[in-house]
Amino acid sequence: MRRTRLIASSLVRMASGNNSGNKKKRPASYFFSTATNEHHVGNRTSSYTGVTVTQHTSNSINDIGRAASIHTNNEAMELVDSLLLRTSEMMNPQAANVVAYSGGVDSSLVAALVHRVFSDYDNILSPNNGEKRGTVQAVLGISHAVPQTQIDVARNVADFIGIQLMEVPTAEGSDEAYIRNDGHACFVCKTHLYSTLNAVANAFMEQHIDNDGLDGQNDREHQNVILYNGTNADDTRDPTRLGLLAASNFSVHSPLDQISKDQVRQAAKYLGLSNWNAAASPCLRSRLAMGVMATEEHLRAVEFAEAFVREVLELDETINARVRMLAGGKAMVELDNSIIESVADYDLTTKLNDRGFSDKCIKEWGFNSFGGVRGFKTGSVAAMPVDNNAPLVAATL
Repeated sequence: MRRTRLIASSLVRMASGNNSGNKKKRPASYFFSTATNEHHVGNRTSSYTGVTVTQHTSNSINDIGRAASIHTNNEAMELVDSLLLRTSEMMNPQAANVVAYSGGVDSSLVAALVHRVFSDYDNILSPNNGEKRGTVQAVLGISHAVPQTQIDVARNVADFIGIQLMEVPTAEGSDEAYIRNDGHACFVCKTHLYSTLNAVANAFMEQHIDNDGLDGQNDREHQNVILYNGTNADDTRDPTRLGLLAASNFSVHSPLDQISKDQVRQAAKYLGLSNWNAAASPCLRSRLAMGVMATEEHLRAVEFAEAFVREVLELDETINARVRMLAGGKAMVELDNSIIESVADYDLTTKLNDRGFSDKCIKEWGFNSFGGVRGFKTGSVAAMPVDNNAPLVAATL
């Protein structure tokens, strides 16, 4: 514990201001395009695992130590200490360490922890003595289920942390098991994601080996990939999160699985992450009631509708706001109860319609009707699938 206390304390010192005048250049960011490789699963064919690596350099100089204000209370420091220790126990500094990253507070905290621990290991490895240096990356899956606002947040937070960010197109949107949205979509999506992350990490390690002039054949035989996600203890108690099954299938590590969401926010705030208090922002597919097809058109409809609601009602990122697509294509707006209690439900509906929300829903975005405003409830349209076996087997890649 003494070693991790020193690590956490060093974060506080860095966050208080760097007087050395040395500015750290942000690591290169990457965008991956997937080539077409067919994978036959039962009677389905999926194409997504071939990976082409393109590097984009950035002149950003942000680092996790550049927070202007930081909270240095002992409780938060001890929490971060324990998380750093847990993360270090999961890490192999000679492997490809890959964070499944969304820009949400959970995965952002994991990215910060993995980056910090890897940096400490990286400083003591000696390539001249035959110790192979691994890699660390945050990988953001890009699809129609990820709103542009979330992509922007993810980029900014990764910039602040200083971790290499890779944006990778994922192909769940072409998978019939995902499009059906019959209760298994989360499992299918995460299976595609973790498969792609493995392919990305292997491609990156190949490039890393070639660029560093290492013993290519020997290193390729011994390279391995360690995946991390932002699953917290509260998530593990949610029976609708079938994506956790996919994580288990890929042996994904979860440094936060022993702490609550509130503790996640506490640690993120301590580390100066700007999204520490941001409302949860799951993928757009989660806005679709079970049985509503997860098509590009439906996903874009809820993205545009939610952006409109936030703009008209002037809601910041700490407020939960959802536009659900219910059966029959009905749009239903959900807002935090604190917002609804501050003004009559009817007035909110009227305010939205006065700005043309109902007309836009039907004429521009693809809804069939607008059902009004109601209180926000996490997973309000989620449901457990009736058959837990066949579709999961079909979706296994």
